[in-house]
Amino acid sequence: MLKNYLKITITVMRRRKMFTFITLFGISMTLSILIVLTAFYEHLFSTNYPEIHRDRSLYATVLEEVESESGGMRRGPMSISYINKYLKTLKTPEKVAFASIPNTVNTYGNGKKLKLFFKYSDPVFWEIMGFEFLEGKAFTQREIDNNESVAIINDQTRDDYFGKGLPALGKTIEINGQNLRVIGVVRGCPITRMVVAADVYLPYHLQKRDPNNQDMNGSYYAIVLARSEADLPAIQREYFEIVPRIPLQTYGEFKPDRLNANLSTYFDSLVQDTFFRTGEGSARTRFYIFISLFALLFMSLPAINLVNINISRILERSSEIGIRKAFGASSWTLVAQFVIENVLLTLFGGLVAILLSAGFLWWFNQSGLIDYADLTINWTVVLVALVLSLVFGLMSGVYPAWRMSRLPAVEALKG
Repeated sequence: MLKNYLKITITVMRRRKMFTFITLFGISMTLSILIVLTAFYEHLFSTNYPEIHRDRSLYATVLEEVESESGGMRRGPMSISYINKYLKTLKTPEKVAFASIPNTVNTYGNGKKLKLFFKYSDPVFWEIMGFEFLEGKAFTQREIDNNESVAIINDQTRDDYFGKGLPALGKTIEINGQNLRVIGVVRGCPITRMVVAADVYLPYHLQKRDPNNQDMNGSYYAIVLARSEADLPAIQREYFEIVPRIPLQTYGEFKPDRLNANLSTYFDSLVQDTFFRTGEGSARTRFYIFISLFALLFMSLPAINLVNINISRILERSSEIGIRKAFGASSWTLVAQFVIENVLLTLFGGLVAILLSAGFLWWFNQSGLIDYADLTINWTVVLVALVLSLVFGLMSGVYPAWRMSRLPAVEALKG
């Protein structure tokens, strides 16, 4: 039966090429956009280089100090002092690292002005992250204890600052007025990996203020690595038990009486910090509701247009409907036929959309709009495309099929 429906679908597509073109164009363009957005979602949230342990990592990114009486709040990243006292001392994790939020600096190298992202980190950062070293190695606690001025750069910074293809190990790079000896060159990663991405990495002792900052707030976040993914809830519980006992500080007239602090998965931390404030319910649930509503509304507009096209296309086949009804075909049989035809058509449009999306993502990766961009069409994206094609086919095919199946046989034979 399905084979017959496939033959009928191909015949109908050949019969009215303009209808077929308009239908496939609407389906493929709509699904292409959704597939590209899905690829961006995978790029942002899935485990990728160099965050190879993201599936068993938790992130502490912000603190909220709240004064209940006035409603005042102090919110931001943490200081090294806070991380050392309350995160590095956790017993459940395997390792705890910290790194600063990225900053920009202008410098000159190889005869041109360069704008670079740089960040500070501790040595454990390099033990948790899976950076590929093209030259040299990571700094250790020894360089920090000896107060050495060293840096790690990515390969693009090496090429821009010292010259393409030239080694950088042992050479000097100037950052913020400091002359730093390059001890390592890593393969870079896109800036969208906000926790780890930078052009230049410096040991935290070179930062002028934060290493001696005793406030709770600073410019750092923490990465907590569990021994296994199953240990993540235990680490969260241990931290949540500590937070209420942390003594709060007074800042002039601002006297906080409550501290909000979370250890979250990468997805939850990014969604909470970007879209929803900490402590306002389930950010994950609301994010997925928002995304689902957006996709539904985005598909509904072309689906409505396709409904009108499908009604016109099916009206041309009224005589076929009449003959089948005259030979005893039920309304449900006709509905099933037209819906399957439409689903097959949208699935074909989905395959076209996958090809278009693959071409666009290849161009985007090569364009340099985001350095080191690695967007791909993987099995997750393909599955989403096929599911969206099925939903699209049902949305645009059920009503026209039901309406046409309700035609009396005599009226259908009259056309």
